[in-house]
Parts: sequence; structure tokens; C-alpha cells
Amino acid sequence: MPLVSMTEMLKKAKAEGYAVGQFNLNNLEFTQAILQAAEAEKSPVILGVSEGAARYMSGFKTVVKMVEGLMEDLKITVPVAIHLDHGSSFEKCKEAVDAGFTSVMIDASHHPFEENIATTAKVVEYAHSKGVSVEAELGTVGGQEDDVVGEGIIYADLNECVELVKRTGIDCLAPALGSVHGPYQGEPNLGFKEMEEIGSATNLPLVLHGGTGIPTKDIQKSISLGTAKINVNTENQIASAKAVREVLAADKEVYDPRKYLGPAREVIKETVIGKMREFGSSGKA
Repeated sequence: MPLVSMTEMLKKAKAEGYAVGQFNLNNLEFTQAILQAAEAEKSPVILGVSEGAARYMSGFKTVVKMVEGLMEDLKITVPVAIHLDHGSSFEKCKEAVDAGFTSVMIDASHHPFEENIATTAKVVEYAHSKGVSVEAELGTVGGQEDDVVGEGIIYADLNECVELVKRTGIDCLAPALGSVHGPYQGEPNLGFKEMEEIGSATNLPLVLHGGTGIPTKDIQKSISLGTAKINVNTENQIASAKAVREVLAADKEVYDPRKYLGPAREVIKETVIGKMREFGSSGKA
């Protein structure tokens, strides 16, 4: 099955009351695990690729070719989107689109509002001409993910959300409403009232960044208020690192990377399957 954009995937999720997980790629094993989990669960899936992870894996084109090869070899039949996570500029988004990405996020949320709109509109115009979906962000998500550092949490403004959607034509919106990248310090505190208002006013699928560590009840409430995409990365990274440490601690003579990356791949797959079930996307492909 060829790669698809997020547009129909997220419209269906919003209409039917579940969310599609975006699981970030960090290497071959992450990609295998996420695709295998999606096929096992018959779930649509979004493969998130940050600019930093793309650099680590040698570039956007390498990532696309790896995903396409794995989809063919693993006989993946479910809808798969490959999505640039936190694209820093029009140029980076264009580069990803030209390399074969089917979806991009332009994150101009740290710029003044008018500049955010201008940059986002430019990305939408180019991406839509190639059949590629676009996500944009307003406000500040806390914590750090790769090159993206959120200095404190700034909630998205309702009126700005409405204006951004109207003037840019984006396909989904990530309003910062209290989530953070990386592990939470204490309990997450999401702005459900604001989420409901923004969801109603924009009528777009909403995106929740920093999905690791958010309690199931909060996930379910977010989905009921129009959240159709939830991003997860830290949880998979922590689980895989733990598996590698356990293998190496148990046998000091191990040197074949397949012996410790294989178990890491399996725990990522288990973690992703758990998330798909929690988000309600299992069986929705």
C-alpha cells in the first residue's frame, strides 16, 4: 500500500471518536516495530520524523526509502503517513515533501502571529499542490524534543486558532494546551475547556503533542473533544533503552547489535500496540 497523507485518516478518526498515534522514528528498529504494531492491530499509523532524527538517519530521502522498503517487505496493508514533526521553516517542509513525505508540520508558533500565518500559508500552498497534508501549532508546548525547546507552557489563543485555520487552510491544528515533550514533572494538567472551544470553533482534527505520560482518562477526554492525533516518542525511547540495558547487564559478552536491538524492537512494538488500543485506532484501518 502506498504512503498516504493524514487528511482522510484524521477526518475519519475525528468523526468516529478515536485518535491515530504518531510514533516517532529514531532508527531502523523503531520503524520496523511501529509498522509491525500497526499491521498487527489493523490500525492506521503516522510515522513522525523530526529534523534531528532525519539528520541522524542521513536525510529525508533515506527515511522515505527505508519506510517504503519495509512496507513492501513486511507486507503492510494499513494506511501509513510519513510526517515531518516540527518543521522549522518553509524550506525544510519543502525538502521533506520533495523527498516523498506525505505530511508535514510547520512549527512557526515561536514567531509573531502574522509571520506564523504567512509561513504556514506558504507551506500549505506548496504541500497541497503535491497532495501532502499540513499541521500547524499555536502556543508553546513545554519541554524539549530534539531541536525544539518549549520555554514554559503558553496556551493557544482561541481567536488566533480560528484566524490561523481560516487564513491558511491547514488540515489539522496542534494548540498548546498544557502538554509537554519528554517526561512530565508531576501530573499533566490539560486545558480541556480551551480544547473544547478550539475544537468547536475550528472544526478541525486537533493534535496532542507530548502524549507520553498522559493518563488514559485524559486521553479519552481529549479524544471526545476532537483530538484525532496523539504524538508519542519518549515512552518508546525509554522502553527500548531499558531493554538494551537489561540485555547488556545480563551478559557482558554480548557484542552483536541484533542481540540487544532485537529485544528493544519488541518492547517498542508492545508499547505501540498498547497505545493504539488506548487511542481506539485498533481495527480502524
